Amino acid sequence: MALNDPLIALARIDPRQVRVIELRFFAGLDMEETAEVLKISPRSVKRDRKLAKIWLSREMRRGTIENTDPYPDNAA
Repeated sequence: MALNDPLIALARIDPRQVRVIELRFFAGLDMEETAEVLKISPRSVKRDRKLAKIWLSREMRRGTIENTDPYPDNAA
C-alpha cells in the first residue's frame, strides 16, 4: 500500500501531524527546524511524529490485510 493514501487520511484528522512527517522525512529537517517552521515546541514535534508513525503504521497494516486476497488464483 502506498504511503500517500494513509497520509491523505491522516491529514483529514490531524494536518499538523502530516506536516511534521513531511518536514522531517521528506524535507529532511531536524526536530528544531521543524518546530521553528511550524511555530511549535520541539517536544510537540516529537509527540506529533510519534503519534503519526503509530497511526500510519496501523493504517498501512490494515490496508495490507484488507487488500490481501484470501483465495489467490494459484491456490489449489
